[in-house]
Amino acid sequence: MSDPVWYRSLYWRFAIGFVALLATLLVLQGAVFLWMTGRMPDLFPSRSPAQFAAAIAEDLSATLATRPETDLETHLYEAYHRAFHSYVVVMRDGRTIISRHIPPTPDLARRARGQLFGEPVRERGPGPPMPGGSPGRPESPFPPPEGGRRGFPRGGPGPGPQNPSRAEFAPIVVNGEPVGLVAVPSQPPPLRLVFRNLGPTLTGVAMALLVAGTAVAALLVFRPTHKRLRSLQHTVTALGRGQWSVRAPTTGGDEVASLARAFNDMADKLEERTAALADADRTRRQLLADVSHELNTPLAAIRGYVETLQMTDLDLDDDTRRRYLGIVREETERLEHIIGDLLDLARLEGGGGTLKTETVDVSHLFARLRNRHGRELEDQQIRFETIASPEAATVAGDANRLEQALQNLVANAIRHTPAGGEIRVEALHAGDAIRLTVEDTGPGIPVDHLPHLFDRFYKADASRSGTTLPSGSGLGLSIVQAIVARHGGTIAATNRSEGGARFEILLPAGSRGAEPVLSGPTMSPGRDR
Repeated sequence: MSDPVWYRSLYWRFAIGFVALLATLLVLQGAVFLWMTGRMPDLFPSRSPAQFAAAIAEDLSATLATRPETDLETHLYEAYHRAFHSYVVVMRDGRTIISRHIPPTPDLARRARGQLFGEPVRERGPGPPMPGGSPGRPESPFPPPEGGRRGFPRGGPGPGPQNPSRAEFAPIVVNGEPVGLVAVPSQPPPLRLVFRNLGPTLTGVAMALLVAGTAVAALLVFRPTHKRLRSLQHTVTALGRGQWSVRAPTTGGDEVASLARAFNDMADKLEERTAALADADRTRRQLLADVSHELNTPLAAIRGYVETLQMTDLDLDDDTRRRYLGIVREETERLEHIIGDLLDLARLEGGGGTLKTETVDVSHLFARLRNRHGRELEDQQIRFETIASPEAATVAGDANRLEQALQNLVANAIRHTPAGGEIRVEALHAGDAIRLTVEDTGPGIPVDHLPHLFDRFYKADASRSGTTLPSGSGLGLSIVQAIVARHGGTIAATNRSEGGARFEILLPAGSRGAEPVLSGPTMSPGRDR
């Protein structure tokens, strides 16, 4: 059985399905990535902390200038809740607003309030002086509280220890007056905050893709295969229970379909062998019945005449006694013929015995036929004609067995040819075979008998007129068929259009250049019809 086409192979289907599923997942993940990319400016902003602080300060300055009553906490949350920065807004009226999304450290709020309410402040690095200050020591832009003084912020560039928590500050100015301060840490937020924000989204998307991919693979790849394998399993179970007609579905072109076809072939052969065994069993039973009948007839005759001859009170003359003994001898010979034919047929059909394949001279075979049946042909005044064309001068086979087959056919023809009739044996070349035919001018064979003519113990004497010889055992034609089959040939029986029966044997042609081998002693022909 041929292998499935590669693209219909089950393994390739799994591979292609896996690749398609992986590609789909990559496309979906790419879409999620693009969506997440839209949030990158918020998660990883390109603006520095100082720029972010200045942006918030400008936004609040503009908002308070136009809408002083604005709720700053709500405004800041709506505008900057997605920003990945923490911030603190301290107003002079005492309000302190802290980012909700990423809360800052408590120190940042304290420093922002200290910076707003009068502690010295100095920007990072050199720069222009703040309002009211002098170069080198800029003053705070905010007036000091009562009793306080201007000063520099802690962590500035002036003398003293550096604060490890640096920040960027931006003033909120309304109508030229500072009203508040925005503080943003100089350091970026911890990386764990990134995972805390992205983790739930990415985990949810990954789980959804995993479930969807598993469902698609199960429905499109594994479920059809599992369904067909289950169907094949049910078919095997049904066949094991004796349901010989069940067959597995062979849809598809993959390994499962190949397995189903192989199973169906096996089931067909099992069904054929089962039917053949049943036929063989019926044939065996019929053969036993036929053999019992055929053997019982001569045995009953022998027993009857022997018991008659053993009767002491029965006065039999010498002629009657000799006639009875002659009948016993004839029935004994008939019994021997039946047993010999049965043994011969069993050897041929069972493959026993070795055929000696040689180049047989056809004309010599025909001469032995004439010599063997010369007396019967002369007594019944039957003309016997043999024809062998030059192209059919030899045939390959076992000389003794081929002679036995032709002897049986000629004996049948003599038995059913009336006095003054004709029997013709002919050998012609037919393509790659040699055709041997035996024809007679008898009454022929009824059409309904032709299909059974080569069955064991089948006799058609009742339908053939002109029979002058006793009926045979019914095994002769079966033996002929077995001999021809052992030679790789065929045999067929038909009726001639002019009247009479015709038996035709087709055998492989012999070697033209080989030395002909003359046939040895012939075997006794079987008797049939």
